[in-house]
Amino acid sequence: MRLFLVALQFLTRLPVRLRTFEPGWLNDCVRHFPLVGALVGAVGAIVLIGAAQLWPAWIAAVLALAATVALTGGFHEDGLADTFDALGGVVPRDKALVIMKDSRIGSYGALALGLSLLLRAALLAVLAARPALGAVAALLASHALARAAAVGIMVSLPYGGDAEHAKAKPLALAVAPRNLVIALGWCGLLLLGLAASGVYLPKLAAAVAAAAVVALLMRQWLKRRLGGYTGDGLGATEQLAEIAVLLAFTASF
Repeated sequence: MRLFLVALQFLTRLPVRLRTFEPGWLNDCVRHFPLVGALVGAVGAIVLIGAAQLWPAWIAAVLALAATVALTGGFHEDGLADTFDALGGVVPRDKALVIMKDSRIGSYGALALGLSLLLRAALLAVLAARPALGAVAALLASHALARAAAVGIMVSLPYGGDAEHAKAKPLALAVAPRNLVIALGWCGLLLLGLAASGVYLPKLAAAVAAAAVVALLMRQWLKRRLGGYTGDGLGATEQLAEIAVLLAFTASF
């Protein structure tokens, strides 16, 4: 529970207060990232379904997207923009790391962020017009699996930035494989619950495959360009995996 609260404090804007804190908890709390993601997805689903009763699907979609962005403080969106600003062009590793730390947004970052928001809003609008179970499943799975993808990269790659100047230094240390096992366990429990609720099994399988493909591609990209992951790279991974899972749920098959 303590590690879950640390993960909740790190990934969201919820007012979580801890009496004591040890840096190592931040490293181990990544095992609960998918659980926090499921919570964020649940909030999005509640807003989407509720708003769809009052307004057209596209308005409900934007409101649901706004709710999840507000809950996370745009944490992952910021990482997406910084990553594409740094790696969108052809620059050396050192220059890319400097660009990532720049608070200003460039053309690559603006394009990536704009297209991400537009595509997610469109996908949520499609879900808003469908039965509620599918929308709930898609939001829960997309947020949980996307964060599990980020954990997978942390476990499989070294830190690629300057560890001494990392914003969250404990996450720049090696992440134990057991944390990925537990993170995947949370995803497994969620998927089993969705399957038992009657969600179409091929959709769930496609969602898992989509998140895995994004994780593998991002791992290769970050390894080739930076020699490892950064916090911004993890945010980009989450965003792209989230989109991939939503695409899997809305695909016609």
